[in-house]
This record gives sequence, C-alpha cells and structure tokens, in this order.
Amino acid sequence: MRLVLATALAFALLAPVALAHDGGEGTYGETSDKVVTNAGFIVIAFFPLFILLMSLLQWRLEKRKYARKAAAKRRAGAAEWHGGW
Repeated sequence: MRLVLATALAFALLAPVALAHDGGEGTYGETSDKVVTNAGFIVIAFFPLFILLMSLLQWRLEKRKYARKAAAKRRAGAAEWHGGW
C-alpha cells in the first residue's frame, strides 16, 4: 500500500516537470482559436455518430438473435426431428 501511495505521489510531483518542456506547447504545436474550435466541432460530431453506429450494430445483433431463436423454435416443432431411429 505504501508503494502505491509513493508511486502516485512521485507521478503527481513529476508530471508538471515532464509537461513543461517546449514552452508549454503540446505535441500538435502552437494552437489558435480556429484549431480549438475545430477540435470542439470534431468532438461534438463524434458522439452522435458513435451512438448511431453502436445503435445500428446493436439492432443488427438483436435481429440475428431473434432469427436464431425463431429457427430453433421451428426446428423444435418440426415432426422430422422428433423420435429416434
């Protein structure tokens, strides 16, 4: 437990030093209002598209599940599958 706390404390104290290089610029470089605005629009567009795609995927999977259940029900009721030899 002490090791976890010491590690977390060390990371918390060393993180500002690690991020302070290059005058505070990130990996993208110097940003302007246009860059920040475009990034915000990308984030705004991402979430509805993600929700739409995941909903379509869920709909397809549910459709397959119900088709499998219906086929199993038909097979269980078919006379050719009853009995033995």
